[in-house]
Amino acid sequence: MKSIRVFLVEDHNLVRNGIRTLLERQPDIEIVEEAQSVNETLEKLRSGIDADIILSDINMKELSGLDLINMIKPEFPDIRIVMLTMLDHENYIKQAIAAGASGYLLKNIDVEQMLFAIRHVSTGGKYICAEVVFEMLKKQLHSPVESAPGKVADLSQREEEVLHLIAEGLTNQEIADKLFTSRRTVEGHRQNLLEKTGTKNTATLIRYAIRNGVIS
Repeated sequence: MKSIRVFLVEDHNLVRNGIRTLLERQPDIEIVEEAQSVNETLEKLRSGIDADIILSDINMKELSGLDLINMIKPEFPDIRIVMLTMLDHENYIKQAIAAGASGYLLKNIDVEQMLFAIRHVSTGGKYICAEVVFEMLKKQLHSPVESAPGKVADLSQREEEVLHLIAEGLTNQEIADKLFTSRRTVEGHRQNLLEKTGTKNTATLIRYAIRNGVIS
């Protein structure tokens, strides 16, 4: 199995070391390089470092993580960028996604959600952590109603159960424990839900479910 090659960009040594330790325990993830700034990241990529995903903070000295996206995407378009930050303001999220980020995670998420995000993004998906999703959904649900939905996806009973638990904010491991199954099985159900509903991330999946009456 090919490993997911991750490049860590974080200017706090303690935080960076902690993230590296967590990711290095995963058999399918390889830390290929680390950097403390945007310029250092560019230098190492230009020297030939090959990465699938850049996991970067936003708040750094001199240039920010948003600058990193804008500077790296034109030169290295195939590298997917995931923000891992404490900044949960909607403007930062919109700017990051608009600039080309494939994911947006808060540093207070659990390890299972971070690992799922990395694996999902590595396959070409997009991911925004549940805490951010629910805050944005609160605002969206007060916006004007969108056009009528099309055909509702044919979900199995277990997929509907998983969807309800996702909407409650449970992690993959918590869902697995509740349903007496494995985390990998839950990840499979989550991926099936995204594919069946034609949605790209947790936010659009939950919005789809609400609009189509799957959850209320």
